[in-house]
Amino acid sequence: MVCLRDPVGLAEEPVFLDSFQLFVVSRLDGNNSLRDIQTDYCRATGDIVPLDRLEALVGQLNELHYLEGEDFHDYVVGLEESFRRMPVRPARNAGSAYQADGDLLRRQIGEFFVHPDGPGPPSPANGTPPLRGIVAPHIDFLRGGATYAHAYRAVADQSAAGTFVIFGTCHGPMPARFGLTEKDFETPLGAVRADKEFIRRLSTRIGGDPIAAEFAHRGEHSIELQVVFLSCVLAGKEFRIVPILVGSFHDLIEKRSGPTADPEVVAMVGAVRDTMKELSRSCCVVAGADLAHVGRRFGDSSGPTEAAMREVECRDREFLGRVEAGDAEGVFRLIAEERDRRRVCGYPPIYMMLACLEKPAGRLLQYRQWVDYQAGAAVTFASVAIY
Repeated sequence: MVCLRDPVGLAEEPVFLDSFQLFVVSRLDGNNSLRDIQTDYCRATGDIVPLDRLEALVGQLNELHYLEGEDFHDYVVGLEESFRRMPVRPARNAGSAYQADGDLLRRQIGEFFVHPDGPGPPSPANGTPPLRGIVAPHIDFLRGGATYAHAYRAVADQSAAGTFVIFGTCHGPMPARFGLTEKDFETPLGAVRADKEFIRRLSTRIGGDPIAAEFAHRGEHSIELQVVFLSCVLAGKEFRIVPILVGSFHDLIEKRSGPTADPEVVAMVGAVRDTMKELSRSCCVVAGADLAHVGRRFGDSSGPTEAAMREVECRDREFLGRVEAGDAEGVFRLIAEERDRRRVCGYPPIYMMLACLEKPAGRLLQYRQWVDYQAGAAVTFASVAIY
C-alpha cells in the first residue's frame, strides 16, 4: 500500500492505495479521461477494468478532497470563510504533538526541563543581559522537548517581555511572503491573546492586505508549538503574541538576490522594528525553526549515514555560528551558497528574527539531531538565546 497524506490539512484523512488504485491516481493529471486510463491499464496489465470501478474510485477521492475541481474549490472557500470568522485559532495539534489535557501538558513540559538533556527547572536570574530573542525548534515535543526547554528556560529566566513577536516557518503555500493574523491562539491551558494593537500598527505600515494569507495559520504548527510552551512557562503572567508566518525564500536564492532586495522582506523588517520602538514596550522575538532535513524521506538518493550526519552537524554549526554573531545576511548567504541542499526550513524565520533586532548577539544553548536510519530520515534543530 501507498499512503497519501495532505500536509496542509485540507484533505483531513490519509488514503491508502493498492497497486491498481495507485496506477489510476498517477494518471489523474487533468489530461486523461477515464476511458484513457482504462485503455492504459489494459495495455499495462492485460486486464480490463470496468468503467464503473474507475468512476467509484474517482468519486471516493473527490469526496475525500484529494481531487482538484469545482467541488474542491468550493470546499476550500468554505474552510477559508469559516476560519476567517473564528475569533480564536483552534489548537490543531493538541493530542498529537503534545498533551491535550492542561494538567498532563504541564507535567509533560515540566519533564522536558528535568530530562537528562534538559536545562533544569527555570530559576529567574538577576544581573543577566535581558533576553531579546530566541531560536526554538518546531519539531514535535516527543523528539525535541528538551531542546525547546533550553530556549524557554531562557525566556522564563531572562525575559520581562509583554509581547512576543513569533516568526514561524510556513510549510505550505501562501499567497504572500508573510501571513499575519489577529486571532488569539487556543491552548490546553487557555487562549493566548494576540497583541491586536501591535498587529494593526504593523499592518498599516506594511500596506496592502496583510491578512490575505491568514488561512495558512489554520494548519501550520510552527507557531502553535511556541505558543503552547509560552503558555506553560509564563503561566500567570500577562503577555501577548504577534504571530507571523514566513513563506519560502527559495525564489530569492534562484534570483541570486538577498532578502534586502525583496520589497516584502524590507517592509516587514522595517514595520516590526518601527512598531516595537513606537509602542515602547518590552518585546521578545521568537523564531520557530528547525534546521536540516536529510535522507531518503526528504528526497535524497540515499542515507542518512553516520558520516553524512557528521558533515551535516559541521554545516549546521557553521550556520549557528552566524546566528550567534547576529549575522542575518550571513545566514542567508550560507544557505544560498549551498542551494539549501540540507533543506533548512527554519532559515527564513531565523533571518527575520535577527534582521528585526538591532545589533543582536546570540549564544547556542543546545544542538540536537533526530535520526532514523531505517526510515531514511534525519532532522536537526537547536535552541539559541539572543541578547
